[in-house]
Amino acid sequence: MTPASVGPSSHQPAAADRRRRTLASLLLATPLLAGCVVGPDYAQPSVETPLAYKQGGVREDSPAYVAARKKGWREARPSDAVERGDWWRVFRDPTLDRLIRLVDVDNQSLRQAVANYRQARALVASAQAALYPTVIGAPSITRTGSGTTTRTNVALIGQASWELDLFGGTRRNIESEAALAQSDAATIALTRLSIQAEIAADYLTVRYADALQKVLDENVENFKKTLTITENQYAAGVAARSDVITAQTQVQTIQAQAIAVRLTRVQYVNAIATLIGRPPSEVSIPVAGIGRNPPGVPVGIPGDLLERRPDVAQAERLVQAQSERIGVAVAAFFPTVTISAQGGISGATRNGLLSAANQVWSVAASGSEVLFDGGARTAALRSAEAGYDAAVANYRQVVLSAFAEVENQMAALRILGQQQGAQDTAVDLSRKAVEITLNEYRAGTQNFTTVVTAQNLLVTNEVNALQVRLSRFTAAVTLIRALGGGWDVRALPSDSELKGPSLPIDRGGQAVRPDE
Repeated sequence: MTPASVGPSSHQPAAADRRRRTLASLLLATPLLAGCVVGPDYAQPSVETPLAYKQGGVREDSPAYVAARKKGWREARPSDAVERGDWWRVFRDPTLDRLIRLVDVDNQSLRQAVANYRQARALVASAQAALYPTVIGAPSITRTGSGTTTRTNVALIGQASWELDLFGGTRRNIESEAALAQSDAATIALTRLSIQAEIAADYLTVRYADALQKVLDENVENFKKTLTITENQYAAGVAARSDVITAQTQVQTIQAQAIAVRLTRVQYVNAIATLIGRPPSEVSIPVAGIGRNPPGVPVGIPGDLLERRPDVAQAERLVQAQSERIGVAVAAFFPTVTISAQGGISGATRNGLLSAANQVWSVAASGSEVLFDGGARTAALRSAEAGYDAAVANYRQVVLSAFAEVENQMAALRILGQQQGAQDTAVDLSRKAVEITLNEYRAGTQNFTTVVTAQNLLVTNEVNALQVRLSRFTAAVTLIRALGGGWDVRALPSDSELKGPSLPIDRGGQAVRPDE
């Protein structure tokens, strides 16, 4: 295209009108010219989704499973039956509820994720700006003199330039930035969920420490009673001095273990304080034990997992971002077209006022095409395609890891439940063994070594029972986190929200609307 320019028009009104109509027609036709978008249109990558979890009790050779598979894989859809939001409330613990709610207030990792999301939204707005013309005001005042004569010229000129998005490179870039912003929004949800789960696990460990402290303190008292028995037996001449020393050693050993538990509790309380963004001196947790059985966790079907895990949504959004980059790289092979315009008034002044102003304007259209770049554009396209393939592979790997994590925690809950039953039985039998051996020792029919063995076995079984109980509760927390904690992909900001007027973002990463 050849630039066309027109000079002063004060003496050619008819020609000026024709040129204005030509310019208006060109501007009106611009949206039509910008309708072409090159490059691949995004389609979500396919992943093979099982119909049921292996640990869910459904056999793959069952008639229902086989019949369902013959009909094809189930399309992944969000599960409306799953409780959303405050997932930790299933533990029915007000202290835990209070602690986790503080995450959105002062956790620094979450604040960082929110700041990254705000930055991504700004990049979307920056990419959108490329769709619009750039307008520059350029006023100038020039004062010249010759002898006793001075002259002042004033020019009030405006300039505009507009690079048309004829082949969709800019629009592809906007879509890519929007997908990246959605990925950062999913990162907020993932960060929040991970922190909440970590607080819950640490809190349960504090509760385990309280229960362990109680068990060890009770055993200290029991061992003191046994020490009294051995001292009486020694005074009566029916027990050796070594029995008394052994009983004293037992008391001190268990006391040392009980003291060590206090340190464990302090460390985990301080860890919780760090996660909620508070100094350790401001956080205290009242003493209480750990429950016997964790709450039930509904897992739904595997297809729902693709909609409920923020890390899966994050990986999928990165795939689209890379797909749109391919379109940007393809658009670079096509020519660019720029429209520029200039207009204003210029003239000399008298007494500070324009006395002979002339209207000046010009319109130009230009195009350019890269004839040789040494293969730079081809390399950029290949790089974008490789980035897309890598993003797809990462997305599918994240999905596989998500399925495996859910299966692992479901297996853990089932197997640990069986282990707890056996361990509780072992505790009951150990208590009976201690009672019987102590009675036999008092009667003089049993040696003290048998008593010590029975008592130590009881302590071991009681501690193991608490550890299994903690493992069950921790597995429940991990399973809830693996299922997404009630999050849903529909919580991500939509394209219209990202591309519309920018709204303030609160500390939790949510847009603050005027009516809120």
